[in-house]
Amino acid sequence: MICSSRTIVRLSEATRIGVREGECLATSATSSAKEVFDLLRDDLQAIEREFGKETLSDVRVITEIGEYLRAGGGKRLRPALLLLSAKLFGCHGSTPIRLGVVVEIIHTATLVHDDIIDEADTRRGRAAANTRWGNSKCVLAGDWLYMQSFKIAVQERNFRILDVLTDLTQQMVEGELLQIEKLGKTISEKEHLDLIYRKTACLFSVCMRLGGIVGGATPEQEEAVSSYGRNLGMAFQIVDDVLDLTASEDVLGKPVASDLREGKATLAVIHALDRCTGAERKQIEKVLQDRAFNGVTHRHVLDILEHYGSLDAAMSQAADYAAAARKAICIFPDSEYKRALLWAPDFVVARNS
Repeated sequence: MICSSRTIVRLSEATRIGVREGECLATSATSSAKEVFDLLRDDLQAIEREFGKETLSDVRVITEIGEYLRAGGGKRLRPALLLLSAKLFGCHGSTPIRLGVVVEIIHTATLVHDDIIDEADTRRGRAAANTRWGNSKCVLAGDWLYMQSFKIAVQERNFRILDVLTDLTQQMVEGELLQIEKLGKTISEKEHLDLIYRKTACLFSVCMRLGGIVGGATPEQEEAVSSYGRNLGMAFQIVDDVLDLTASEDVLGKPVASDLREGKATLAVIHALDRCTGAERKQIEKVLQDRAFNGVTHRHVLDILEHYGSLDAAMSQAADYAAAARKAICIFPDSEYKRALLWAPDFVVARNS
């Protein structure tokens, strides 16, 4: 270890303008995903190899499920953030790689459990694991993955790391339970943002914090990178929820409007509910309560959201979180790793899948 839609395009451009107008004026963002990948290529490949090794088990079905999930791909955004955070503090070597595996295994475990809870049929354009192996085996496989992630983390012999990971898993489980309680119901924006934090942004924040911990960050620096991760995660989930409403099934790799079908009111829907007529509100509430489009079409709901500017409003809030993420790391000196982190908010806001 060595440790010392047009709306999307328009708002992505707005975040870049924000940088020019005062956020980190001395540092320009890395310009492409390829540059970021090249910066992390060797470490991400090492994480991929270790992920494969660490999901092997003497129980064949665990290995089969683990390999199926790993082969499903994903952006590996969370371990990439951990790597960038560690490198921001001059920390290289095996520790960030092992912790990158830890956070990706935790993320994978949450996807397994989410698909079971949501009764999902597809994930990333393939059959969800629970449709192939059944809920019982997948619940236990998800539990095994959680325990395996902690087994790897324990090897670091660092109580701060374990404390952070324990708090993370509690927040995520609490978020899932809170969401289940609110399915089919209309909720406030504040309640929804709390769910986003627990289910998504908390893990982004922890990835950045772990990089700071192993890199020897000061308390102020650790809070700065943690804030970056939290804001980036909030932006990521808001965009994800908008795409769920607007993108095609081919792009999403799962049915369109899955959140509405599962009874989840996301930010754009909440925005419209606060502004629409009583008749329109009843139509949206019917979809949420029925968890199906019975007599109300997806197109009809989209028309309501578009009429009240709700999709644009959600994307605007995502852009605000992206700008806050960028601002949080302005305290750090210019480096290729800082430039990569400045690029990530644009990637999150402008992505289409």
